[in-house]
Amino acid sequence: MERSLWDTIKRLAPLTPNFVSVTYGAGGSTRERTVEIVSRIQREAGICAMAHLTCVGAGQQDLGAVLDRLVGEGIENIMALRGDPPEGQATFQRPADGFAYASDLIGFIRDRFGDRLSIGGAAYPELHIESRDAARELEFLRAKVAAGADFIVTQLFFDNAFYFNFVKRARAAGITVPIVPGIMPIRNVAQIERFTRLCGATIPPALFAELDRRRDDAEAVAQLGVAQATAQCVELLHNGAPGIHFYTLNQSPATRVILTALKTARLA
Repeated sequence: MERSLWDTIKRLAPLTPNFVSVTYGAGGSTRERTVEIVSRIQREAGICAMAHLTCVGAGQQDLGAVLDRLVGEGIENIMALRGDPPEGQATFQRPADGFAYASDLIGFIRDRFGDRLSIGGAAYPELHIESRDAARELEFLRAKVAAGADFIVTQLFFDNAFYFNFVKRARAAGITVPIVPGIMPIRNVAQIERFTRLCGATIPPALFAELDRRRDDAEAVAQLGVAQATAQCVELLHNGAPGIHFYTLNQSPATRVILTALKTARLA
C-alpha cells in the first residue's frame, strides 16, 4: 500500500494539486506512519500536505503529542474528524480524557495553535449515517465552524442535487466558509456498495442499474465511473463549487483522466 501511495503521488504531482490529505488510523493503528508519510509528502514531493486527525482511541495528551509532531515537521493543515468506530465496535466510544465530537477536537487544535494551522471539517450532504436529522446536522456543522474550522469537505455523493441543496441550507444558516465537494470515481461495484453502506451515501437508481449491468467487466465499470465523475465535476464547477476534492484511494488513473477533461474545458 505504501509503494502504491508513492507511485500515485508521483503520477499526480505534475497535476499540481492544492494539497494531498492522508487518513489517520484509530487507536494508533497507523498513527505513526501517518505522521511520517504526511511529513515526507510535503518534504520530498513538494506538495502541501494535510493530515487527518480523529477523536478515536486517543485522549487529549496523545492528540496534543501527534499535533506537536506534525507542526514540528512543518505541517500546517489538519482535517479534524470525530472518526468512525474501530472495527468490531458498533458505536463510537468517547476515549478517556478525549473528545466526543469533531467540534471539540477543532476547538482543541485552535486553542493550542491559534491561527498557525488551517483546519478542515467534514460535512454530509445526505446526512451522517448516525443522524438522519437535517436540522441537527447543520447545528453540528455550525459548531465546527464556530470552533475554528476554516473550510469544509463533503462526504462522497453521486447526485449533485444533494450538494447544491446542502450548500444552500448551510448559507441560509449563516455558514460562510468554503464547502468543497468530495468526489470518488467509481472503480469497483462491490467496493462502492460497501462504501455507501458505511457512510450513508446513495447511488442514483439509473447509475446503479448501469453499474450492475457492467459488474463483471472491470474496464467498463471504470470507464463509467470516470464519465460519471467528470459530469459531476463539470456541473459542480460551473455552478460555483470552490474546487473538487478527489477521493483517490491510492489510485491515480481516474483522477488524471478527469482532471485532463476539466482542463480541456478550462474548468481547472
